[in-house]
Amino acid sequence: MANPVADSRSNRAAIQATNDDASASKLSCVKKGYMKDDYIHLFVRRPVRRSPIINRGYFARWAALRKLLYQFLSCERDARGQGNAKKQILSLGAGFDTTYFQLQDEGKAPYIYVELDFKEVTSKKAAIIESCSQLRDKLGATASISRENGEVLSDHYKLLPADLRDIQKLDEVIAMANMDPNQCVLIYLDPDSSRSIVGWASKKFSTAVFFLYEQIHPNDAFGLQMIRNLESRGCALLGIYDTPTLLAKENFFLDQGWQRAVAWDMLRIYSNFVDDQERRRIERLELFDEFEEWHMMQEHYCVAYAINDAMGLLGDLGFFFPKDEHHMPCSPSQPHHHEVGEGG
Repeated sequence: MANPVADSRSNRAAIQATNDDASASKLSCVKKGYMKDDYIHLFVRRPVRRSPIINRGYFARWAALRKLLYQFLSCERDARGQGNAKKQILSLGAGFDTTYFQLQDEGKAPYIYVELDFKEVTSKKAAIIESCSQLRDKLGATASISRENGEVLSDHYKLLPADLRDIQKLDEVIAMANMDPNQCVLIYLDPDSSRSIVGWASKKFSTAVFFLYEQIHPNDAFGLQMIRNLESRGCALLGIYDTPTLLAKENFFLDQGWQRAVAWDMLRIYSNFVDDQERRRIERLELFDEFEEWHMMQEHYCVAYAINDAMGLLGDLGFFFPKDEHHMPCSPSQPHHHEVGEGG
């Protein structure tokens, strides 16, 4: 039987190498007009032009996670009608993501934004931030940047090195970042990172939403080819066989102590959650005739999220539309038909 820890170690260099690939794909989307990001070009050495199906896939992922992020940031009142919750974001395996700097421009940055990744990645990111005034100037006069340590420390943004497989050390890193376990937090886990973090986070944060973007259905023809393609690049999907379906991903969160969990495949998210106007806009950007492959590909990716809501802040967060009572999210004591637990 394969040793997941050994597999994870053998994958580490390949996982870090995919960071550059992901940044190049984001830049391809930006250049084609799928989305706005004034900073991603600073992290890409060799721009590439991706195919329309790859651009659309990256857009769908970005649009879904961004809409959920905005929902989180707009949660103002708890169950008692009290506001002023300090929002925190924890990005695990953040790579060269630029979301914090975009949120700054939009006036929507949270109280604390923390990014963790391997030191090899954070050192490169710290160096780029230090050398680019348009990034550095957004951190405030008191910010300290260490290329050697792979750290950026400012009042509201923290970039820190961490081996995400070392759960015990995560507590130290969270304390160093001045995160408050009693305030609400959004957590995004890069799919290449350790899944044991899910249980740790459920115990650590009492009001939190945890997002995953992952592959599903590894055992059908398309799934087998998807796995082979990723393994040929040195990126074995360490957890896909443990949670190969949407239901398995929901159960995985619940088994780790989360109050409720929802998983939708990306085809459903693209059709029913991404804003109609945005979808129509991007579908006019490029000639697109790969509809059969697009449907299969999107059915093999999903966004899953889990919620703990001790503060009563997150009732309206998720793949729902508050104006539509049928799609209203519900409390843990009233399972929604997409949540695990209904019917046993």
